[in-house]
Order: sequence, then structure tokens, then C-alpha cells
Amino acid sequence: MKVAVVGATGMVGEVMLRVLLERNFPIDEILLVASQRSVGRKMPFGGKEYTVISMEQAVEQQPDLAIFSAGGETSLEWAPKFVAVGTTVIDNSSAWRMDPSKKLVVPEINSGILTETDKIIANPNCSTIQLVMVLAPLHKKYKMKRVIISTYQSVSGTGVKAVKQLENEMAGVDGEMAYPYPINRNALPHCDVFTDNGYTKEEMKLAREPQKILDDRTFSITATAVRIPTSGGHSESVNVEFENDFDLNDVRQLLHHTPGVVVQDNPDTNTYPMPVFAHEKDEVFVGRIRRDETQPNTLNLWIVADNLRKGAATNAIQIAEYLLTAKLI
Repeated sequence: MKVAVVGATGMVGEVMLRVLLERNFPIDEILLVASQRSVGRKMPFGGKEYTVISMEQAVEQQPDLAIFSAGGETSLEWAPKFVAVGTTVIDNSSAWRMDPSKKLVVPEINSGILTETDKIIANPNCSTIQLVMVLAPLHKKYKMKRVIISTYQSVSGTGVKAVKQLENEMAGVDGEMAYPYPINRNALPHCDVFTDNGYTKEEMKLAREPQKILDDRTFSITATAVRIPTSGGHSESVNVEFENDFDLNDVRQLLHHTPGVVVQDNPDTNTYPMPVFAHEKDEVFVGRIRRDETQPNTLNLWIVADNLRKGAATNAIQIAEYLLTAKLI
């Protein structure tokens, strides 16, 4: 198994390398791939040192699997070139997510839709993954009608430049700005760029991607995405209206038995999910489970996950694990 990690020097790429080792993914040969400015750089992996290579060099070596985290434009250009030499691509950018010919996969929910013909597989948006991990079992049992979501997203979701901006501001140091305003001691209702309808791209991803993953467009989602000064972990306040009524204990039990989901929900002991507890973990945490008392069949939830792991790297590698288990690569 020859595996290429494309964007290996980036924040998500580095986490991908860690997760590959942690999960003992079977690798005979690893290719660390990055943009031209990083070519030649030395990076450790599994106790050895590797030299970062270019896209062209990686394609020439015809890897079995390429896991991309290098941005949408790079993926649009290079993923088809890898496919042309027989590589299966799992892409972490937004480039292919809403392409009708590409599958959008969260393994616990819809890995069964993958076939040998799927050579470019899209990894969903980080906020989408943690949302659908919790909503999927609830939708199956109670049938969702409408979801209202507000996110509280870490600066790590923007990248290294944003993390550095927060660190600089906390230290009182002038530096390069990833955002149009300070992020320290602030909250920016501005994740990704604004679109013509007044929503940001991040908000539209949250509105559209769950429908594709669940293969159901009978429910609607509206979102407000906010960037906050945390260094890791995304949080979501979620209000879900169902067609059918529910019992709160049944909801908790259903989520408790959902693989990959951890229920943290005990107000008496101040037990609820927080980014600091989700850090470096692969599970999705849910709590503050309570009935919306303003209208029938409506539930409030608080969902937290490590956006660099389950929200990106871990989900991509779980897709790769499924492909191996199902003998699709």
C-alpha cells in the first residue's frame, strides 16, 4: 500500500500523519507531498525522516491512495491527475463535495454507498461531520423537518495563519492578520467568504452537505457560523424540529449507543461537552439535551468535536480504512 498525503506540511496534513500512525493504517510506502515552496523539506514519520516531494513526483510514483488536504483549487487540478494513474483520492477540500458524481462520506453513516468506481471521494466540512454524526440516528427515528444551527468555531479551522494571529494578539504582538478584525476577546460572525444571499460559504455548506450525506432533501437547515478565540475544537448549538415526538431518555439512549458519539449530559454535575475536553479525541460529544418548550417535537443540543481530527483527518482515514476492508482499493 503506497500512500500519498497531499498537503503534508499543513495543519490538517500533520494531523493526518499522526492519525495514520495511531490507527496503524497499513502503509508500505509513504509519500509526503506539498506545494513547491515546501519541496525538499524534511519531515518525520514513524521514526524515520522523509523528504517532501512535489505533486508531479507523487503522480509519477502512482500511489494506491492519496489523501488530500491542500485546498480546493489544488484538488481540482491534481486529483484527476492522480486518478489517471490509478490512485484513489480522498479529498478534504470543498472542491468535490457537492459534485453530483462524487460521494460525500461520513463512514459511520453512509460508507456503504462507496464502490470500486469511486476514485475521488469527498470528505465533508468539519462542522458538517460532527453535526450529522448526531443528527443521523435522530433523523432515522424521528424524521427531521427543520434544523437551526449556530456554530462557535476554532481559529484552527482557518489554518496556521489564524492560530498565529490569536497567539500574537494574546501576547500583545503585532503580526499578520488572517481575519479582518482582531479575534482575541472577540467573536466574528464570518466563517469563509460571504455569498450573494448574505450567508457565508461555511453556512451554506452546513445547509447543503447534510442533505447529501443523509440522501434526503425533505428537511431544511439554516446556519450562522461564528469564529471564536479557541485554538482547537468546534462547538454547535443545534435546534431540531421533528415530525414525530420523542422522549428525552430515549434520545439520550439512542445517542449513547451511536458509534463515535459520546453523551456528556448531566447538569447536576456540570457535565457538558467543551472544546478543551474534545481536544485530540476522535469522538463527537453531545450534551445540553433538552426539549424546546416553545414548540412541539423540537429538541435542543450542544455538539462539540475536534475539528482537525474527526472534523478532517480522522474521518478521511476512516474512509480509507473502509475502502481497504471492503477491498475497494
